[in-house]
Amino acid sequence: MNSVLEETKSSMSKTIEHFQQQLSKVRTGRATVSLLDPVKVDYYGTPTPLSQIGTVSAPDAKTLIVQPWERTMLAPVEKAIQAAGLGLNPSNDGTIVRVPIPPLTEERRKEFVKQCKKISEESKIAVRNVRRDHMEDLKKLEKSKEISEDDRKRGEDEIQKFTDKFIKDIDTILAKKEKEILED
Repeated sequence: MNSVLEETKSSMSKTIEHFQQQLSKVRTGRATVSLLDPVKVDYYGTPTPLSQIGTVSAPDAKTLIVQPWERTMLAPVEKAIQAAGLGLNPSNDGTIVRVPIPPLTEERRKEFVKQCKKISEESKIAVRNVRRDHMEDLKKLEKSKEISEDDRKRGEDEIQKFTDKFIKDIDTILAKKEKEILED
């Protein structure tokens, strides 16, 4: 039974990690280096993540700077950022690519909040699916006489506690992200 509980906790933790990764991709109006994570640059014929071609930094809240390790990569980096569909307009000055982050409109902020809520709901569903699957595992263990009915009930209570905790964590993370998006 302990292995079922450990597996439940592990699966739910992975769901939270995935949720946080998904949220980090949603713009907040602030310059963050993760904003450029989806950008792939044509590096000698191979689509390569921007972070493997140069250094990405955020010197202030409204600007990102990309400094490619090879000067010949300035133009391809600039093109890749424009082509990524992030709504960014980079410019290069011969040594670095500067990416100004435009301020978000109220409408755009609301769209981002809606997108975050959708991601959060998908994560809650994933947590509930983990709960359902592992409750089934406990019932199978009881049926095959590996655990008693009391052990199953205790296990189900533990799994429900995990579920409640992780759903609460998702709500907390979402509230923080919403606040980031709506204020500037």
